[in-house]
Amino acid sequence: MKKILLIICIIILMSFLTNVKQVNSEEINIPKEAIRIRVIANSNEEMDQKIKMKLSIELQKEITKLLEDTPNVEEARKIIKSNINLLNQKTKEFLNQENYDIEFTITYGNAFFPEKKYNDVIYEQGYYESLLVTLGNGEGNNWWCVLFPPLCLMEANENETGKVEYKFFIKELLDKYL
Repeated sequence: MKKILLIICIIILMSFLTNVKQVNSEEINIPKEAIRIRVIANSNEEMDQKIKMKLSIELQKEITKLLEDTPNVEEARKIIKSNINLLNQKTKEFLNQENYDIEFTITYGNAFFPEKKYNDVIYEQGYYESLLVTLGNGEGNNWWCVLFPPLCLMEANENETGKVEYKFFIKELLDKYL
């Protein structure tokens, strides 16, 4: 009897895990009317890459506040465009705090994004509506995500590891009884 229950549980678990993977793939599709953010590092030197990542987190926090409760993409465009000076100021303050003396530009419009593979999904290269932050020469690797709808802003509030731990009831039962 235990073997039959075990087999049934395994079948249910496998079915569930297959459905979870399909849902996750669907959730990360980027809508056509999306606004992205791209931060390009000065170079691929370790310090330049660290600054890029830290700045991207700071900008996400700021933009999260700005776009909170924004109902549609048109309103998001207006908010971003009207706050370019604020984002410039926040970037300048951040770079000063980090003792990172480098020029930067922040622009809004259609900008080129290279192909990116994330969680087995390939995002095609192309020109996309975006907020583009270029540090120094902009010759380093870049970081990007979607500002609106907010597909990356939640990262600004994640825990230190950025990892999500999933627990499955059936797996816990199997671990407990096997």
